[in-house]
Amino acid sequence: MNPDSAPDRIRVLLVDDSEMVRTGLRTLLSGDATVNVVGEAANVAEGVAAGARLKPDVVLLDIRLPDGSGIEACRQILKKSPDTRVLMVTSVVDDTVVDDAIRAGAHGYLLKEIDGRGLVNAIRDVAAGRSILDPAVTARVIRLVRSVTPERDPLAVLTPTERHILGLIAAGLTNKEVGAKLEVSEKTVRNHIGVIFEKLHVTRRAEAAAIFARQARPE
Repeated sequence: MNPDSAPDRIRVLLVDDSEMVRTGLRTLLSGDATVNVVGEAANVAEGVAAGARLKPDVVLLDIRLPDGSGIEACRQILKKSPDTRVLMVTSVVDDTVVDDAIRAGAHGYLLKEIDGRGLVNAIRDVAAGRSILDPAVTARVIRLVRSVTPERDPLAVLTPTERHILGLIAAGLTNKEVGAKLEVSEKTVRNHIGVIFEKLHVTRRAEAAAIFARQARPE
């Protein structure tokens, strides 16, 4: 069997306006047997079209693109291919941009300074259902959450079980892994998470995890 067609390899789409960056990413990822780069795109239009056509497991997406924002590309890619996971890989560290990316549905946000092994691990984690935030980005998300809810404990609305589940999510566990720890079905975990999201007024795991981190590590 052609190793590129092996079913267990993570299919990755690269979206970045720099050919040099794309070439570097492709070269770096080609050395890992668990990842297969299935396509490249240089702008929003190409990225959205490639995402719809290739339906990759993970999209590595830059924020700044010549015909628009990677945030809008993220929204369109996920609308057309909801099972795809989007991992922002960028040099942009800005509170508003980070917040917009998470709200657009991004499953991770990494800075381009990350090393090769860290990037591969992030791709694996995101493909497995986890949410990934660069440590420098996490601090900004926590600050955003703190600015929205500076006085009250937002976790006070959760039951002890919901708090426990949220803590496991914040630790990076998938729904399946949470279910195994609690000895309940994955469907039960999904139901709990739906209630947690509703109580916290969020729609993404990264947002909920940031709220938990803010309470767990107050300044």
